[in-house]
Amino acid sequence: MNKLRYFLFCVLTSACLGEKLPNFVFLVSEDNSIHYLKHYGAKFGSMPHVEKLAKEGLTFNHAFSNGPVCSVARSTLATGILAPRGGFQYHRKSSLANGIKPWSALLRQKGYYCANNSKTDYNFATEKGVAWNESSKKASWRKRPNPEQPFFYMQSFSVCHESSLHFPEKTMLSEMTNTPVDQVLIHPYHPDTPTFRYTHARYFDRMNVVDGQIGEVLEKLKDDGLLEDTFVFYFGDHGGVLPRGKGYAYESGLHVPLVVRIPENFCNLVDHKRGTRTDGFVSFIDFGPTVLKLAGLPVPREMDGTPFFGKGATAQALASRDETFGYADRFDEKYDLVRTLRKGKWKYMRNYHGFYPDGLQNNYRYRMLAFREWRDLFHKGVLNEAQSQFFKPRPPEQLFDLSADPHEVRDLSASPSHQSILQELRATLSKKVKGINDLSFYPESHMVDHLLGDPIAYGRKHAKEIATLVDLADLAIVPYKEAEAQLHHALRSGSIWEKYWACIVCSQFGVKAKGVAPALQALEAERNLMVRMRAVEALSLVKRKNPMPNLVQIANQSSSAVEVLMVLNTVAFFRDHHGFELDMKSLNIQVPQGQYLRRMDYFAEDLNL
Repeated sequence: MNKLRYFLFCVLTSACLGEKLPNFVFLVSEDNSIHYLKHYGAKFGSMPHVEKLAKEGLTFNHAFSNGPVCSVARSTLATGILAPRGGFQYHRKSSLANGIKPWSALLRQKGYYCANNSKTDYNFATEKGVAWNESSKKASWRKRPNPEQPFFYMQSFSVCHESSLHFPEKTMLSEMTNTPVDQVLIHPYHPDTPTFRYTHARYFDRMNVVDGQIGEVLEKLKDDGLLEDTFVFYFGDHGGVLPRGKGYAYESGLHVPLVVRIPENFCNLVDHKRGTRTDGFVSFIDFGPTVLKLAGLPVPREMDGTPFFGKGATAQALASRDETFGYADRFDEKYDLVRTLRKGKWKYMRNYHGFYPDGLQNNYRYRMLAFREWRDLFHKGVLNEAQSQFFKPRPPEQLFDLSADPHEVRDLSASPSHQSILQELRATLSKKVKGINDLSFYPESHMVDHLLGDPIAYGRKHAKEIATLVDLADLAIVPYKEAEAQLHHALRSGSIWEKYWACIVCSQFGVKAKGVAPALQALEAERNLMVRMRAVEALSLVKRKNPMPNLVQIANQSSSAVEVLMVLNTVAFFRDHHGFELDMKSLNIQVPQGQYLRRMDYFAEDLNL
């Protein structure tokens, strides 16, 4: 059956059944959290068109991107699958996950015309023409062959993207902002400087520009007589974009605006009054199930989310939802491994690589003047504790009371009066990462080499092993004396990946782990280069041993661009944050290309080579 015949079949079938289907429009502003919209309580960031949508729909006070960066967030949005389960959790993918199907393909099977204008940036493989009828800068619902055909249209607005804040110093003198720089409120973790004030003000201005572009799309829908047949979703693709926003699993990186306009002709599918707000929690995994349910389609079991609109989805059920799960892994050349659990006012963060500071070099982030100034001020020793945290090691777990501390600067994990909630959230998150078979408990190089053919199936097959690794990783959150015997056993007798994680836990303990130093030393000769790298890393943090010669040797020996990337991440960490010198001439890397080149460019630039 050719495409035309299939389309006619779908349209005629719907007509015969008397089925009228709603349209869906996603309007996505890039790189902005709720902190930059007046609609969410900011002093500036007025968006009249979005605010009008809110009067005719529902505002979500607690909507979240599951990941704080573009490709990971959009991959989650497109599939309804949590990225660490689906194998698409790394930004700027080294390889693409397979076996993943976007839910827009299901809409197309239903007879919908699906158009995307125009960003995709997915971390999973999909054949051309599967997800979209058209994906381009010229894509539009107006191109559908029959004006009666229902449609799903998505448009992204890049005027507020991170790159809009990559300006030279002279711009602050030559381009005035509409937002008064002396009236913006600086986040408590940022230094209050002219650079930060200007950057804040400039970004508030961008939100107003985005709003104008959104208004143009809404006017087209109105002109076409489609507004009251169309659910319009406005949201940010993740947080941002000032320092500690995009790329970081804080609220500034995950908590996004979401306003959904409810059309008059389909208001019977929504158990909410127009012009109201909800405190119920939703995240990107829920968007696909919601659209499918509104379109009268079953939600695939493989999806991790739950519909919040549609027949049977009540306002009461939505209001009772108070939990969301987040993740942060690799961003370009910078590695991290963070899992978060937000439950009501509480935020629990599990920093599996907490010995790496948030401020570890990421070339793209540090194009921003504010980023570079922040780091310079830290090195000068003029910042207070809240402003300095970004450049210091993190504890393995953190707990924040967002009602009293919305910017997450007062960690309560050591507070005796908060141990009950800490243990509750700790157990819930541990159960979560085990339940999804979190693939980040293998190094990325192993994932690229062995499991991208069908990541979900691989996770299911190795669920027991992953759970063991999670438990081993969680030794970092108990007193060292309680962990020492298990660490020693894992380092001496464990599987390859148990040894890998035991080394990471030792790195988190640092000098406290001197008792297992001999076992770490034995792993310096390990054949598996990733285990060897982690052992070298741990020995340096445990015994203050210079890791550079061994790390350079591993990088030179590897035939994998991903392995080299991981090694050079550690090299940057020890050079920039522990003062060990790197001899660039000793690097003789054999693999021709990959993300690791970003590190090489940074090292060369810093040395004026």
